[in-house]
Amino acid sequence: MEEQPIIIKRKKKVVGGHHGGSWKVAFADFATAMMAFFLVLWLTATASPEQKLAVEGYFKDPVGFTEGGSPNPVDLGGSASVVEEATQDQAAGTIQIEDEVVDELADTLEQRRMRQLFQEFQERIENSDTLQEFKDQLLLDITDEGLRIQIVDRSGRPMFDSGRAELKYYSQDILFELAKKLGSVNNKLSITGHTDATPFSGRPGYTNWELSADRANTARRALVAGGVRLEQIARVVGLSDSVLFDKEDPTAPVNRRISIIVLNKKAADSIETGAGRSSQPVIDLTRPTEEQEQQARERLEDGSWFDPAEEPAPGELNW
Repeated sequence: MEEQPIIIKRKKKVVGGHHGGSWKVAFADFATAMMAFFLVLWLTATASPEQKLAVEGYFKDPVGFTEGGSPNPVDLGGSASVVEEATQDQAAGTIQIEDEVVDELADTLEQRRMRQLFQEFQERIENSDTLQEFKDQLLLDITDEGLRIQIVDRSGRPMFDSGRAELKYYSQDILFELAKKLGSVNNKLSITGHTDATPFSGRPGYTNWELSADRANTARRALVAGGVRLEQIARVVGLSDSVLFDKEDPTAPVNRRISIIVLNKKAADSIETGAGRSSQPVIDLTRPTEEQEQQARERLEDGSWFDPAEEPAPGELNW
């Protein structure tokens, strides 16, 4: 008789496992949330309108605080609810710089920029065949207004014909070459025309003042044609012989010149402010008086307004 194998069956008894402490953590979070909720209700009920406004301002703009806000919006009778603390890489307070210090720093940066431009124009003159040829007629210096570039006349090589405002062909080449660099800067430009002390006698009523202004305006047109932007031009003036380069010899060719100034910010602002509209009331000299208005009405009524004007006598100026 064959032996039957013995089969042992073991039944696994499942016992309810232990839940652990996770429910306690959830209950603690719930209790904390309820405590915070009731604390908010209590603060809302006891806070004054000013305190509520302060809290609202803080949450709208935690950094700057809106109007009515403060760093300590709710005072519970003890320490402040919000405390400003400084981290290792952030200063505890706000650094305040006086306006005078800011102006000095700005002036220093402007002077450094002008010295850099001075060197750049020097290098351009040395590297440009066109400007190198007329190197003895180009004068560079730094003034209170900015970097000044003067193009002066030399004996036998003037910028303009005598008594004329038309540029010589080589003078135009000089201005075109300078315009390439001037057009690349953001500074405003001032253009001034100068003459020597020799009186102009070509036309009645036309003097060195008109001639110097016309020459400055001609230089402006050449610079704009060469690459200077229209909005860069801040001032175009003619000074006749009022500012001589060589005071010892008022008729020297060097006194006939065109000055181009790369204006610093202070000088440009001064021009804009001085020429702008003032807040103070002014007298409008162009407005006719009541008597002049009455005379104009009478001339319109009787038709004399349309009578031809009298021609000026020979040599008489009619402004």
